[in-house]
Amino acid sequence: MTIAVTENIRSLHDVETKLGLCRSPDPDFFKEWQGEFAELVDIEKTTLDRIKQSYLYHVNEGFLSEGTVNLLMVSPLLFLAGFLESPFSLRSEESVEISDRGDNVTYHGRIDALVLNNNLWIVLIEAKRSSFSFLVALPQALAYMMASPNGDKPTYAMVTNGDHFMFVKLQDSQYDLSDDFSLFKRSHNELYSVLQILKSFK
Repeated sequence: MTIAVTENIRSLHDVETKLGLCRSPDPDFFKEWQGEFAELVDIEKTTLDRIKQSYLYHVNEGFLSEGTVNLLMVSPLLFLAGFLESPFSLRSEESVEISDRGDNVTYHGRIDALVLNNNLWIVLIEAKRSSFSFLVALPQALAYMMASPNGDKPTYAMVTNGDHFMFVKLQDSQYDLSDDFSLFKRSHNELYSVLQILKSFK
């Protein structure tokens, strides 16, 4: 039986019980997002400031669709991180299928954006409309990550609704999450950290 991911994987509990994943208790499991990153250059900071200002302007105008979130936020970040150039390959609306633990059910879905290097999944992007909590996308992102051919190598995801960003790591049926990075933080532009983390996955 084949069913849609969006209709049946709605929570982290669903991911854990239906797909056999568990959140890692090891504080060192997902250290990649907490590393010492190279300082961004001025042009990157200026561009990220403009991206943030543009996004907040459009949010202030009203509802943003998932496509608009991808256009305003995801695409520019992937470009700045270098994922739109060789040797990376970008796939949009990639179809995936994942089997449950008993192989009785196959879950079908489509990934918003998938970046590959030598046919290995590097970064997975799941964006939601700005009116949705970005946590809605976490279970779907984890389910899609299960379809990665990486084997025992880690697969990474970035989940966003435009307002907030979170990174996910999956390896050997274990996963963990980064902190939440918010565009509404007043002290500094958290897109700086988002870009630094993205670049570290290359």
